[in-house]
Amino acid sequence: MSLLPLWLLITIFAAAGTVVWFAGIQLSKTTDIIDSRFHLGSALGGLIVLAVATNLPEIAITVSAAISGNVDVAVGNILGGIALQTVVLVALDAFGKRGKDVKPLTYRAASLTLVLEAMVVIAVLVVVVAGSQLPSTLVFLRLAPAGVLIAALWVTGLLLVRRAGAGLPWHENGNAPASSRHQGGHRNRTSSSNPDASGSGGGTKMSTGTAVAMFAVSAVATLVAGVVLEVSGDAAANQLGVSGIIFGATILALATSLPELSTGLQSIKQGDDNLAMSDIFGGNAFLPVLFLIATVISGKAVLPSASATDIYLTALGILLTFVYAIGLIFRPMRKIASMGVDSVAVLCLYLVGIAGLFTIVS
Repeated sequence: MSLLPLWLLITIFAAAGTVVWFAGIQLSKTTDIIDSRFHLGSALGGLIVLAVATNLPEIAITVSAAISGNVDVAVGNILGGIALQTVVLVALDAFGKRGKDVKPLTYRAASLTLVLEAMVVIAVLVVVVAGSQLPSTLVFLRLAPAGVLIAALWVTGLLLVRRAGAGLPWHENGNAPASSRHQGGHRNRTSSSNPDASGSGGGTKMSTGTAVAMFAVSAVATLVAGVVLEVSGDAAANQLGVSGIIFGATILALATSLPELSTGLQSIKQGDDNLAMSDIFGGNAFLPVLFLIATVISGKAVLPSASATDIYLTALGILLTFVYAIGLIFRPMRKIASMGVDSVAVLCLYLVGIAGLFTIVS
């Protein structure tokens, strides 16, 4: 693909991004139906199924890089996307629900369960930083200790979120007054009164077979489009002379975050503010689990190959997640440019962080 002209590469990249966008909307709708029909439970149906589905582009890129032995590409793809996926919440806050009397996203979605999910993200990323300092020879049966611990933390987070859904020893079960109700686990169903609803809020009936088929088609489309995004984007970046690190942490990360953006906007449109935030935290907690997969495929300890920029972006992801966790606790009501003050802080910190990234790679 590197032999194609730049205009064609950009066209292919844009087309793949469009496919990822619309496939993400269908994944959100059909996951809700599959969750209900197969009685997966909110934690399993949302935190596992939807988080994996919306992160299929990252999975595709990581697996492709691990098979080819480019573990540094796999590391950069995973860690570079977490910070920007957190910034997706800024877009959801600004454009998800507009109006003079509309409260900021963290005010509407305030829940101790969401704070717990944010803490899981931070815990996983702290292990990423620590694991990057371990020797690359520390591999046994194609497993590295950091990758195993990250996967264990993710599973533990699933269990904790599910337990929190059964009840917390707090007033109102940890739900803040006047906030969106956050039901058990990761996913909050807005169409519970009609279990056959498509999830679009219109009450359209959809059979289980149709939902599974649509989910499979959307998943395959997201998977293929994710690979096309990586290949065409990398080729275009090379022709433009853009640093691979900068491109991966910005443009490519944004393109592969389109499923989270589309599902988030769809969730807010349906009145499910909790799901919009929960999908971002759930996806960010899941992404580092791919280090375990990459290690198993490549036979190499992946995390020790993390560069200074990778660790820098990981620290940025921790900081941005922390800001939103604080926002969920204090529930700021003030808005600036249609965003809550926490979203403004996250956007400013991200822009400063990317500026700092330029100083590292230059």
